Amino acid sequence: MPVRTPDPDPGDNGDERESLSASFPGAQPGPNANPGWLSEVELAEARRRLPMLYVEALPVRTDGMGAVTQVGILLRATPLGEMTRTLVSGRVRYGETVRDALFRHLENDLGPMAFPLLPPQPTPFTVAEYFPLPGVSAFHDDRQHAVSLAYVVPVTGTCEPRQDALEVTWLSPEEAASDALSDEMEGGRGTLIRLALASVGALR
Repeated sequence: MPVRTPDPDPGDNGDERESLSASFPGAQPGPNANPGWLSEVELAEARRRLPMLYVEALPVRTDGMGAVTQVGILLRATPLGEMTRTLVSGRVRYGETVRDALFRHLENDLGPMAFPLLPPQPTPFTVAEYFPLPGVSAFHDDRQHAVSLAYVVPVTGTCEPRQDALEVTWLSPEEAASDALSDEMEGGRGTLIRLALASVGALR
């Protein structure tokens, strides 16, 4: 199944909301929008010529010793009405730090009360490369060549999914790494989950 990484939709108040829809025909930025915002035509042209930078996050809950006890997987509906499992993800804005982008997408998808604990040094556990042609890497996005910085992020608060995220399902590390869940993930993200759990010693 092709990946549908969320893209920002310009709001009149300048807030670029995340949406699962890959197209907003005729969408134009509001008067206070981020100056790095691209129209749909400009975005399509950029995707045709340039790799796009994303951040992705696997939300987890940990015990008092810092060991991962639960893994949060998002349920989303595609524009065609299909249900798919995925991670917190989205583009990095022009002029935005990786830390700010990561926090913004976690808050957008999990709600303002999730209270993510970002690391002092935002070093990803891996860099995932999504290609429009299947087979180039383990990850696929039929719209673009995307480079994604991937993180494991503990959350300590209450997660209330917003926007196009319908719910967050909390699974054990073993369930999250299972073939059954991998089959429900988009764009090869089952592989990304296994890499994430291995990076924190949660796979046995």
